[in-house]
Amino acid sequence: MADYLDTLIRAVEDADSSLLLQEAVKNLAEARLEGAIPTLIASLSYNNPGAAVAAVDGLIQLGEPAVPFLLQLLDNHNYTARAWTIRALAGIGDPRGLLTLLGAATADFALSVRRAAARGLGMMKWHWFPDELLEIAQAEAMDALLFVAQEDDEWVVRYSAVVGLQFLADAVAVTYPEWRSQIQSQFEKMAVKDESWAVRGRVWMAQQHLQAATQPQTIDNQPSPLSSMDWQRIMEGLYGRKGQEREVLAEGDPRRYRELVVAIDPKTGDA
Repeated sequence: MADYLDTLIRAVEDADSSLLLQEAVKNLAEARLEGAIPTLIASLSYNNPGAAVAAVDGLIQLGEPAVPFLLQLLDNHNYTARAWTIRALAGIGDPRGLLTLLGAATADFALSVRRAAARGLGMMKWHWFPDELLEIAQAEAMDALLFVAQEDDEWVVRYSAVVGLQFLADAVAVTYPEWRSQIQSQFEKMAVKDESWAVRGRVWMAQQHLQAATQPQTIDNQPSPLSSMDWQRIMEGLYGRKGQEREVLAEGDPRRYRELVVAIDPKTGDA
């Protein structure tokens, strides 16, 4: 198996044309071997859309094992590679990518990155989140998506925010129906005020979906493979993000989440 993987990786490294590179990356992705992950991520920066699409599909198929590599190897200098990486993270839906998606959707200068992140924020594997963390995570995702839907200058990003909000509305339909109503109110405003007909059309589609849907959609039933340390890091990241957003004590004050940190890992109670 190691020789087979080496052969596939060498084919990517030795490809001397666009078509050969695309074919080599496709073959490597279809092998679904974890050892291929670094090479697939490197392929995202080759300025070859065909190879990048194949690499993203392969990384999504590999799923959770690819997430630490994607976060570690995220290219902050090449926005095209960063957009492909965000697409892979969004497609996997792993909670470890939540903070990256939140930051990318609301603050990245590249519209392709914001677009990919906005769509992914609504499609997280929410059923993996522990109850103690689900509320703050979904609240942060909704705040970010509403911000993007209302404020982003690029219609393609607002379009993706609508997609993300539609999926999030499904996820919170039972647990937080008032949030679903808030999303529907946002859709009502965008349906008549957004300057882009494409965005308006996507809003109308989302409204029809929400009117027809009666049960939240579950992506899969697999249990979370994340460790307590993973959740602790996610919690601390959300806590830090919340602290930067709010400067006064009020509803949503970050200190109200300190008890949640303790609930996830009692050892932090003395921190």
